[in-house]
Amino acid sequence: MLSANRSASGLVYAVLSAATFGVSGPLGKSLLEAGWSPGATVGTRIGLAAIVMIVPALVMMRGRWGRLRSGIGIMAAYGMVAVALCQFCFFNAVARMSPPVALMLEYLAPIVIVGWLWLRTRRRPGMLTVAGTVVAMAGLVLVLNLFSATHVDPVGVLWGMGAAACLAVYFVLSAKADGVLPPFVVVGGGMVFGALGLGVLALVGVLPLAATFGTVQLLGTETSWIVPVLGITIVAAVVAYSLGIVAVQRLGPKVASFVSLTEVLFSVLASWILIGDVPAPIQALGGVLIVAGVLLVRVDELRALIPEPALEEAAPEALPA
Repeated sequence: MLSANRSASGLVYAVLSAATFGVSGPLGKSLLEAGWSPGATVGTRIGLAAIVMIVPALVMMRGRWGRLRSGIGIMAAYGMVAVALCQFCFFNAVARMSPPVALMLEYLAPIVIVGWLWLRTRRRPGMLTVAGTVVAMAGLVLVLNLFSATHVDPVGVLWGMGAAACLAVYFVLSAKADGVLPPFVVVGGGMVFGALGLGVLALVGVLPLAATFGTVQLLGTETSWIVPVLGITIVAAVVAYSLGIVAVQRLGPKVASFVSLTEVLFSVLASWILIGDVPAPIQALGGVLIVAGVLLVRVDELRALIPEPALEEAAPEALPA
């Protein structure tokens, strides 16, 4: 009974995490349309989130400072690539297309991982993985609206694919961080490293920063710029990451990653309500195919974890170490 309750509550946390992550696109787009640069949007989100999360993360590390040395590299890479660069690419894509479309491109990350592993190991993936890749690529064609007179901005597509590559790095780093440091510490430290990295780029002039402090368009009316800033920081960063950590702990990374795909649906709903921006029907169908393709890849991953009957029946001494 306790395990069932834990799984049920984990599912609730995972759905809430996906919902809170889903509002980042439309909230960020309201700032971009008001004159904010992608660098300022990402820098504000990560910087404020780092301030909020650093104190609880330090409290969690009391008495365990020796473990920090082994995890500092992972936190740095996580913050620079999986947090800062990923969000920077995503918001650059959002500046040129609908937030749900940008998110659909970003969620091609599992397909990117499949291709990378195939090239690296020279081992052909399973049939479900191949089928999922084909279905996702078909969905990508529809998302890009290639058969329509109006195409998606190609520069925005490149930024979206960059976000997908960074999200793939996020999955790899998350697996490496397992057991090294508490998840909240990894995220909090990553926010700090990401904010520092963006700050350095801004100081040397590589990352343009521009912001306006007037009103933005949300829910069909004008509101203060503080509203979307607090939204992408508190709701779509601190709350979303924190809920996601609890969800992974209660469901495991595989099941939690399945539920995270609902973020695309929440992004469509949030974009429609907050800024009146929704993808075309053909693009929505493409998004469904991308999600279906990723699901097939995930199912193949889960099947690979099931022991073969031959291994189950083998004597203990016959099993590999």
